[in-house]
Amino acid sequence: MVGAFFDGLRRLSLGIALVAIAGAVLLLLDLQSRKGARSSGAGTPIPRIAFVQHASIKAIDDGRIGAVEQLKQRGYIDGVTVSIKYFNAEGDIGTANAIAKEVTSGTYDFILTMSTPSLQTVASANKSAGQIKHIFGLVTDPYAAGVGIDREDHLKHPPYMTGMGSMQPVESILRYIQEMRPQARRIGLVWNPAESNSAAQTLLARSVCKELSLELIEGSVENTAAVQEATNSVLSRGVDCMWISGDITVSSANTLVIRSARNAGVPVFCSLPSAVLLGSTLDLGADYITIGRNLGDMAADVLGGKSPSEIPVENRTDEILLYNETTLSKLKERWIITPAIRKRANGWITETEKNIPAHLLPSK
Repeated sequence: MVGAFFDGLRRLSLGIALVAIAGAVLLLLDLQSRKGARSSGAGTPIPRIAFVQHASIKAIDDGRIGAVEQLKQRGYIDGVTVSIKYFNAEGDIGTANAIAKEVTSGTYDFILTMSTPSLQTVASANKSAGQIKHIFGLVTDPYAAGVGIDREDHLKHPPYMTGMGSMQPVESILRYIQEMRPQARRIGLVWNPAESNSAAQTLLARSVCKELSLELIEGSVENTAAVQEATNSVLSRGVDCMWISGDITVSSANTLVIRSARNAGVPVFCSLPSAVLLGSTLDLGADYITIGRNLGDMAADVLGGKSPSEIPVENRTDEILLYNETTLSKLKERWIITPAIRKRANGWITETEKNIPAHLLPSK
């Protein structure tokens, strides 16, 4: 009976040992699997990249898409040679600050930001954190962003950070307004003073308007919820047209601006193509897919070993011009698409034709 007891005990001990061994094997396999998820086929760790954008507007989405496509062309493929995680603050500054803290905590090896607010929040967090390599783009005026970039010496910037600016062609779009209706004098603008990118465009617009004998009729907002009321207020002051700058807050609600302007019988001009698909009359701004690709090239260079300190911060705007002729019949005054605009345009919508570059069309 005693022998049977010890025999049972031995069997129980053997069973426990087998369970422990099996558990250890599973744990080891799980650890290897996790390590493999962050390693290349050769077993070396792959770079962990954080993509950060401030809001869901097409210009920023296009920039991100272009950057990812170019990184892939250069051999940096998500899940294979790099690990990419995407962050979007959806226009909320509190969320943006939380994202900035997370991506600079040491979890990521490389940060790529899209938009001025994303540059500012990440640069602020990164300065006091790990000083992780940071490439930025889709920034109107990086020299005025308050992140340590010198306007005169473009190589003078934090050594772990570089990128490119893309100031919107403010003067050109105001000149197009005059070309389409020489009698136009009052330009309506709704903008968020808290956005340094928007402030830079507004300051430039004020100067250009003075030079061209135009008057900028302004309405300010703090968030997208205030865009509708501010637009109606500006329209009530007898403007000839509305201009949507590169302001992220207002661009996130551009359909409201376009709808209100249409009801008032005035055209909308936009610095973020492809608003013509929503009913603006003319768009002139950057081709953000192309800018994103340029940014992807810069990021690939840094991932390949080039130091950000060696790369100057330059402004680059690959312009694209679009017009929507179908809006003209709904306006209370006569506006025309001139032959010069037709010749210069990269895309258009008429009563019989829609010819918009494919990469500017909504994703299916």
